[in-house]
Amino acid sequence: MIRTDLWHVGVVKAPMARIVAAGTLEGFDTLWLPPEGSLRFIADPFGLWKDGLLHIFVEAYDYRTRHGAIELLILDENLALVERGPVLREPWHLSYPFIFEADGETWMLPEAHKSGRLTLYRATRFPWRWQPEERFLFPEAAIDATPVRTDRGWWIFYTPPAPKPWRTSALKLARADDLLGPWEPCGDAPVLLDKGGARMGGTPIRRGETLLLPTQDCRRTYGGAISIREMRWRDAAAPSFEAGPHIVAPHAFHPHVDGLHTLSQAGPVTLVDAKRTVRSFRHLAIRCAQALGLAVSPGPPRRPMPRPGA
Repeated sequence: MIRTDLWHVGVVKAPMARIVAAGTLEGFDTLWLPPEGSLRFIADPFGLWKDGLLHIFVEAYDYRTRHGAIELLILDENLALVERGPVLREPWHLSYPFIFEADGETWMLPEAHKSGRLTLYRATRFPWRWQPEERFLFPEAAIDATPVRTDRGWWIFYTPPAPKPWRTSALKLARADDLLGPWEPCGDAPVLLDKGGARMGGTPIRRGETLLLPTQDCRRTYGGAISIREMRWRDAAAPSFEAGPHIVAPHAFHPHVDGLHTLSQAGPVTLVDAKRTVRSFRHLAIRCAQALGLAVSPGPPRRPMPRPGA
């Protein structure tokens, strides 16, 4: 309970394909977003360029509330932060805001397994307003659901929330002809059981006939590194996976070198999050108060957002 993971989001100035080909983040220039302050972090970055601006959607988490919400940071073409604000909050925890475009719409598929279901959101006024798409019905709650469009329809790779050990070791797959479904699981059993690389951790990319899946290596710690799993993308009926590059937080990320659990492409840049693990007696006191049912005050207001040229 003393150990506290603090994540930090960075923008790597290289496309994801180059990083995967290199098998390392060493030597790549990385711009870090502003720190969050005491007992807060942002993580799970996914990005989309629109009108010359990079929209980065993240999980924003505060240990005092133990509740995640989705926030947006907007960067200009020079990667200067120009705007930030909340975009989605629910009574349940939200994270992993997978952003994508399809059928003339912009969609978000955040992790929300504590709600008991997987919910797809459609942007009604991008990037600030989103509403649930009620026609989307998925067969079960899902952790870190990651959609992929192919010439044979749609797949979603995801981790089931139960049994609990599977949350860091199991990968399941579902398919549909259309994004809104109906969705059918590809069997009852996971297509991959491997604590070293089954839970999704970013955006899949193609290399010829191969689909490269960023997954989390959770053997040493949750989100310890990114393991690329290679799969022939036409073989969904009987998927098999080969181990690809194993990507860790490089020394240049110091002090955030204790884990890496997102690798997502955003055109010419790649978004990552890395963590440092600290010992926090303040966090321990908060956890004890929460266990006793005592109220915990929210954290202090975030520092003013820097503006270009400030």
